[in-house]
Amino acid sequence: MTAAFSRIVFGTMRLAGEPADILQRIKTCLDMGITTFDLADIYGEYMYEELFGKALALDPSIRKRIQIVTKCDILYPNGNRPQVWVKHYNTSREYILECAENSLKKINTDYLDLLLIHRPDPLMNADEVASAFQTLHASGKVRQFGVSNFTPGQFELLQSRLPNIQLAANQIEFSVLHTAPLFDGSLDHLQKVRALPMIWSPLAGGANSWPRGGGLFGPNKTERDQRVVAALDKIAKQVGADVTIDQIAYAWLLMHPSAPCLVVGTSDLKRLKSAMDAVNIKLDRQQWFYILEASQGEESP
Repeated sequence: MTAAFSRIVFGTMRLAGEPADILQRIKTCLDMGITTFDLADIYGEYMYEELFGKALALDPSIRKRIQIVTKCDILYPNGNRPQVWVKHYNTSREYILECAENSLKKINTDYLDLLLIHRPDPLMNADEVASAFQTLHASGKVRQFGVSNFTPGQFELLQSRLPNIQLAANQIEFSVLHTAPLFDGSLDHLQKVRALPMIWSPLAGGANSWPRGGGLFGPNKTERDQRVVAALDKIAKQVGADVTIDQIAYAWLLMHPSAPCLVVGTSDLKRLKSAMDAVNIKLDRQQWFYILEASQGEESP
């Protein structure tokens, strides 16, 4: 059985709150049409999976209405992992199986809809990862598998060891300020193999704005940031009086023919509603290329 994921995904990196409050957020998301929830074992210093699970435990009927995505393989020093003294990755068969079992227990579910390898591991043995995936799939504990931040070559290496399991997704960074996936083969590859691009930092809240505080919404915008914001504002005014620049930034991503879903990392329900409204905004090609030109700083060749 495979899951259909919503175009807007609730990202839980900043989850926080009490279980009852989180359950209400989940229900409000469902009312909006957001059915997919993106977790990772490391979020909240390895605590947010359990927090999400406590919310689900308050209303177990919710589980069948949502898709749960989680990720594993990153270890970093913190109070909940006292034995870890340097950040590293672990994609051994044993560790993947251990992480999956821990996630199932913490999230209070008997299956995961999608399990991702969070970061490429230079020491990844593709046969071990494949063996772990096959074991979890055969047991029914994980329905689909994918990767995060993998290059096309890394994706293909792992896929070559999985003749009976199709990798379903690659979670990558992509935004109006991070356009590399358009040109480095990432989106072309995912379209080729019909795997889902899951987009993190869709409003460029990642490497492009931290720590300098620039990006689309920070106070210390570069010349490029300002140029892109102006382009988004111009297109927003063309599209409609109440359309915002964040909605145009989302719509720009959603227009790509690989049919990406966007992981929106906010608990602000108004922002999530704004993101869902962007799903219905259709740009024309000239508007799309105008924004690309602003980001690239030159017209298309």
